[in-house]
Amino acid sequence: MASFKIEGGHLLSGTITPQGAKNEALQVICATLLTSDKVTIHNIPDIRDVNNLIQLLRDIDVKVEKIGQGSFTFQADALNLEYLQSDQFVQKCADLRGSVLMIGPLLGRMGRAIVTKPGGDKIGRRRLDTHFLGFKYLGAKFQHIEGRNVYEISAKQLKGTYMLLDEASVTGTANIIMAAVFAEGTTTIYNAACEPYIQQLCHMLNRMGANISGIGSNLLTINGVKQLHGTAHKMLPDMIEVGSFIGMAAMCGDGIRIKDVSIKDLGIIPEAFRRLGVSVQVDGDDLYIPRQKHYVVDSFIDGTIMTLADAPWPGLTPDLLSVLIVVATQARGSVLFHQKMFESRLFFVDKLIDMGAQIILCDPHRAVVVGHDRKKTLRAQRMSSPDIRAGIALLIAAMSANGTSTISNIEQIDRGYENIEGRLNALGAKIERIN
Repeated sequence: MASFKIEGGHLLSGTITPQGAKNEALQVICATLLTSDKVTIHNIPDIRDVNNLIQLLRDIDVKVEKIGQGSFTFQADALNLEYLQSDQFVQKCADLRGSVLMIGPLLGRMGRAIVTKPGGDKIGRRRLDTHFLGFKYLGAKFQHIEGRNVYEISAKQLKGTYMLLDEASVTGTANIIMAAVFAEGTTTIYNAACEPYIQQLCHMLNRMGANISGIGSNLLTINGVKQLHGTAHKMLPDMIEVGSFIGMAAMCGDGIRIKDVSIKDLGIIPEAFRRLGVSVQVDGDDLYIPRQKHYVVDSFIDGTIMTLADAPWPGLTPDLLSVLIVVATQARGSVLFHQKMFESRLFFVDKLIDMGAQIILCDPHRAVVVGHDRKKTLRAQRMSSPDIRAGIALLIAAMSANGTSTISNIEQIDRGYENIEGRLNALGAKIERIN
């Protein structure tokens, strides 16, 4: 197990460019299973979760070729269907949450798929009901395989239908879309997730020959087609990494430029940091975060305490609440954070409390942060990363703290952030990886 040794108190300055979007990568890479033609994808991040998914595709005999930095071709013209039934494949899927996005393409194109409970962050229950209900609406049948704790999903021919999703699940919506492109007739998905990565997936599928309309809304219409062909696709920058860099710049920056962020696809993220008093300046398609001695939390018009809560797109992504909480510890003012989607994601705040932060954990979903206004710096600690997003938040906290901190279990951070220590050290951080 690897660790980071972080020498805090160094001001960072310079320019940093965000990697390709992790969550988009998982979707569009799985979409290559829908055609026997070659598909080229650019701006793929070199991170653990994505690399494991690419290896999983290689295991089922997808031809994968790296043609440049972050650029790959995929050709699924001779899938090993026997391996899909093996215990080894099932175990690899159980270790990688992103593998769940293979179900829709395999069901749509091959008529069957194997399902097991996927791994991922330890942030509470992340149910897959939306995925399965969508497949059932399309006419798929489920059979429990005794002794293997897996389900086999099958359908001779999926049938288009109307469905109202019980939640605007991003992976659920993506999975259903990829299954429905080959369904007979018209599929209508209401309460669909509509975040930019879903839009990217739909645009890519349309270039491959799919017929999807309503892109960007929560009402998608998919007219089934017989086959798809190859295409080329460039992924968006990772909005969560952009938000992480904004938080880093607020806490320990001496003027940081974040390059090529795709401003129009960031939604409410810049405004969420502005509500904490952070200056986020737009310059073309870049963001510039100047050094601030103090940043003052905004309040609502009626004078009540600022509340930040996650919500489906275009609301605030839950993946950034951890970073926002860290930023709030040094703001002037108080903030109530309401994490609605995952019941265990706020438990990492006990590590911030040990560092000297003033945080009241009200319950598994709500925490109040009373900012220090930089009058009291966080102190170094030994910590462990519980998940990707809490991990990067703790890294930011350690970089701003007095003394030298250690963060273990950084494999969690590696799942979502490419060469993070190298990129931050180039800005002036002092982070050492200890294997």
